[in-house]
Amino acid sequence: MLLTLDLNDARPLHEQVAGAIRRAIGDGSYAPGDRLPSARDLADVLGINANTVLRALRDLRDEGLLEFRRGRGISVAGQLDGRALLVQRARELLEEARRYGYRRDDLIAILEELP
Repeated sequence: MLLTLDLNDARPLHEQVAGAIRRAIGDGSYAPGDRLPSARDLADVLGINANTVLRALRDLRDEGLLEFRRGRGISVAGQLDGRALLVQRARELLEEARRYGYRRDDLIAILEELP
């Protein structure tokens, strides 16, 4: 799993981790039943605290995307539906637009200009 974090992003790290995992599930990199690396391994690779990764994983578990099994680790419970994936990407696009000084209405106008 290739996850990247943007330290300049205003969103909390756990939200960035959860978003990256959602994208990996949404784009098919992980299918239902696939096991994820341990929270400790993900934290080591990302250079962040394991509790931050655990918080992201718990959020995804609460959403029904992951399941925790004692002794078996963390696995993908379900597939992200298309709407949920688009909502996640739209949030990220809106956040990036804000970093460049654009408001929500500006972004909507840009989208409406597209063919």
